[in-house]
Amino acid sequence: MSSHSHQNLHSKLSAAGLLVTLGIIYGDIGTSPLYVMKAIIGDSPISKDLILGGLSCIFWTLTLQTTLKYVIITLSADNHGEGGIFALYALVKRTKIQWLIVPAIIGGSALLADGIITPPISVSSAVEGLRIFKPDIPTIPIVIAILFVLFTIQQFGTKLVGKFFAPMMLIWFTMLAVLGVIQMVTNLEVFNAINPYYAYHLLTSDVSDQGFFILGAVFLCTTGAEALYSDMGHCGRKNIRISWMFVKTTLILNYFGQGAYLMAHEGKTLEQLGSSNPNPFYLIMETWFQPIGIVIATMAAVIASQALISGSFTLINEAMRLNFWPKVKINFPTDLKGQLYIPSINWLLFLGCVGIVLHFEESSNMEHAYGLAIVLCMIMTTILLNFYLIMKRVKWYFIAPLILIYIIIEFSFLAANIVKFFDGGYVTLLIAIVLIGIMSTWFLAKKISKSYTKIVKINDYKKVLADLSVDLSIPKYATHLVYMTNSNRSDEIEEKVMYSILQKRPKRADLYWFIHVNILSEPYKKEYRVTEIVKDDLYRIDFYLGFREPTKINLMFKQVIKEMVKNGEVDITSRYESLSKNQILGDFKFVLSEKFLSNDSDLTFFEKIVMNTYFLLKKLSLSEEKGFGLDSSSVKVEQFPLVLHAPENIEMRRIDHSHH
Repeated sequence: MSSHSHQNLHSKLSAAGLLVTLGIIYGDIGTSPLYVMKAIIGDSPISKDLILGGLSCIFWTLTLQTTLKYVIITLSADNHGEGGIFALYALVKRTKIQWLIVPAIIGGSALLADGIITPPISVSSAVEGLRIFKPDIPTIPIVIAILFVLFTIQQFGTKLVGKFFAPMMLIWFTMLAVLGVIQMVTNLEVFNAINPYYAYHLLTSDVSDQGFFILGAVFLCTTGAEALYSDMGHCGRKNIRISWMFVKTTLILNYFGQGAYLMAHEGKTLEQLGSSNPNPFYLIMETWFQPIGIVIATMAAVIASQALISGSFTLINEAMRLNFWPKVKINFPTDLKGQLYIPSINWLLFLGCVGIVLHFEESSNMEHAYGLAIVLCMIMTTILLNFYLIMKRVKWYFIAPLILIYIIIEFSFLAANIVKFFDGGYVTLLIAIVLIGIMSTWFLAKKISKSYTKIVKINDYKKVLADLSVDLSIPKYATHLVYMTNSNRSDEIEEKVMYSILQKRPKRADLYWFIHVNILSEPYKKEYRVTEIVKDDLYRIDFYLGFREPTKINLMFKQVIKEMVKNGEVDITSRYESLSKNQILGDFKFVLSEKFLSNDSDLTFFEKIVMNTYFLLKKLSLSEEKGFGLDSSSVKVEQFPLVLHAPENIEMRRIDHSHH
């Protein structure tokens, strides 16, 4: 995909595009009316100040946090059309500020941890509506069954689901608006909530039992903003901006409708309003409509989870490219750009979701665990955004107040959410910490092994390689011997490659190839460069691949050779006489090196811990050959110590026979 077609993605506005956007992006924000008002009221008696204050908080949170920060400002920070915290990091990486990797890793981990709690909370809130008909219905098995189906269909790609999602979400948002308007007609007083004074009054007085900490409940209305940014690449900025106007309107109408209904019941608590399921979302429905409402809500909740799951796949894929995550298997179920499926992540997420459902049981308990991780993610996005704006040379008097506002808003939300830590917030934070651990270990290990990798000049070895290539006393190892290398300069190579060719077992080949893969900071690009080091003997190929491109080195390498043969740059017919007579292609052998920690290595204690964890993770992840998409029959994996030592000189004394 060229940058030109990305421009199209972001400038294209079509009814179909807007519809798809509804289906993919707004799940998380769109289903928040299911639980926000319920969480805000909690056990307090309903009062006018509480309702107006709550609505005012929701209105201003959606306006400042979602509309201004995400939809207007952050969406303009796209990396060749892709969004999300790692795409943003890939952009600000150019500032060469080393520590920016910290917010990137924390934010990415928090977002993934959040992906484990959104599906359970949305699906549970919806399914609990069934209690209206049967108060003692067991919801947990139903929720787990729904989640299982959801995760099972992931492998078919979202083509299957997309067709069904968009119209479903359109019905959902329309239902939200209609239900809200019906209630509001009876009580227009709710519109006073647009006045921010009510929000201020709610937070500073004892209107509710929660005081300032009610922000923890309010925050639930904007949790999907981060997912919205991550999924930008699927839909395009313009589609998101236009459809957000519609989505935001329907959300506000529904919240205000719930408020109008509740204000008619001043002085009561939620418990007294509905015996079995006191959720204002369902209370505002006519009795005959409730079963329909529950079905629609459940579907919307499943779709909400979808947005986060596909977001998680995208996130892990980018993390792999940025060297934050072990190599895992990725499938591309459809030919649609940006469509991917990662089996290991899919089932880990599923297990995580089931664990959450079994641990918390009720959606109202999950609310406690929800939000803490995502606030962290938002703060990290703000930090990276600050450097992005500086990099774009935006004036400081524009950046400063802006970033200040968001730091204040987000730290208030963080403070209000911290209280949730013991009620369940620790669950998401623990998950996030594990993820942060994996990402940091992987990143540090790559850094350490790079610093211990000795690089040598190829020039020093040209002659010996040319000689080896024609030395018939050494049995031929392969016609083409291919090494993957990490050295960025084409006149250099790792010492261990030369060690492997000359010492491990001298490997005679007609042609030696060194392949280097560069992952670019843009998503879609496939280019290569060939450097001839010794004519008809030694070549180097550099691949330049976008961070969303699958690495299929096998196919790409053969493609390059085909093109070189066509141009007459290289002769690859087998040099075995009997075969070359018959124009048969030579055989290929890829040699990959696996490192291991040798006991006599010079690593510090900290480095040893990092490297040991790294090797443990490596055992669980994809092998190098699968990661590079190589055919295992033509791959030889060699073991090397992390640090190659010069052979030690061991002092020994020779004795003659007479001593015995």
